[in-house]
Amino acid sequence: MPDVSFSSLAIVVAVAFSVPLFLGLAPALRLPAVVLEILLGIALGPSGLRWATPDLPVQVLALIGVAFNLLLAGLDIDVDRLKGRLLEVAVLNFLLSFALALLFVYGLKTAGLVAAPLLIAIILSATSLGIIAPILKDAGQSASASGQLVLASASIADFGTIILLSLFFSREATTIGAKLVLVGTFVLLTLAAGLAIVRAERSMRFSALLQRLQDTTAQIRVRGAFLLLIAFVAMARRLGLEVVFGAFTAGAILRLVDRDEMLTHPNFRLKLEAAGFGFFIPVFFVASGITFNLRALFASASTLALIPLFLAALLLVRGLPALAYRPVIGGRRAVVAALLQATSLPFIVVASQIGLDLGLLRPATGAALVAAGLLSVLLFPMGALVLLRHEAVAAPAPARFPLAGPEA
Repeated sequence: MPDVSFSSLAIVVAVAFSVPLFLGLAPALRLPAVVLEILLGIALGPSGLRWATPDLPVQVLALIGVAFNLLLAGLDIDVDRLKGRLLEVAVLNFLLSFALALLFVYGLKTAGLVAAPLLIAIILSATSLGIIAPILKDAGQSASASGQLVLASASIADFGTIILLSLFFSREATTIGAKLVLVGTFVLLTLAAGLAIVRAERSMRFSALLQRLQDTTAQIRVRGAFLLLIAFVAMARRLGLEVVFGAFTAGAILRLVDRDEMLTHPNFRLKLEAAGFGFFIPVFFVASGITFNLRALFASASTLALIPLFLAALLLVRGLPALAYRPVIGGRRAVVAALLQATSLPFIVVASQIGLDLGLLRPATGAALVAAGLLSVLLFPMGALVLLRHEAVAAPAPARFPLAGPEA
């Protein structure tokens, strides 16, 4: 076996284990675990105490972690919710966000503050569905009109930014036409895989075999999910697309074809979340902190000034379009939606790393984007929850149009 050290990985896993324990012992500290994981990674990595380095074991597991994070994000896309008027509003919201992002970032480019404006515009257009969905659920707002709008908008923003990132920043193709061919090829292969899975699931013999093996030591559905994830990631990379596209698509396909989950295998999602949130995903976020370039961030005053600028950009780009919800859900709920839609971190971390790998972002710009994302997760959900608590005694504003068609 190769002589590989696991010391850094041991520190990363120890941090991943300690963070939820600490937050559980300090419930008054309403801090998302991902923020603390990244901060501790920064403190223990080369920018801090230098106890851990991004060596090969850490890099490999972090790569699996980012793929698993996108797989679960794809699984979070509720296709049944995304239809009718709600889908139209969510798509228009994202298009307006992206237009605002382009205007803002090209203004910064004109001022000489940033390079790669298109990449930064895509980064600023994202919303962290995996962070705001639990917040809305814990606040009892997931089923409300405002909650549906925010979740739908976040889903479209997740999907849209990943498509745009893959379309404009794939590694192999150099022209938009070639990139469209790559994405189209991937979509066709994805549809073929989805149809094959659906056909297999409809086979009585195969379906009975899955049910017999799913809760034994075979854990056949979990193994199948890993196979789907790795196969889609490998296929995306083979076509010159990014890992995030393959992983997210794998989750979305799994969500689409696995329609009888609650009837035949209700523990399947829990098992995937246990593997992802229990190990791979926290390793990715701690490793992201370890690779965070703190020195580049503090190298100049102009770099530090980018942090509040990017934070304001998140609020402008994702928050301002949410104010259009006001006629539907009321002014206070529209502000809540704006704050939640402006909350973004995981996609910022992933896309910034892609920009650094491609040489499109300076380390200082990437660090400023991640720092702004950290602040958005710290500040915006807290403000939204304060507004919701003040409204707790009042009835929620009724929706004035059917958000998801006749069923809503």
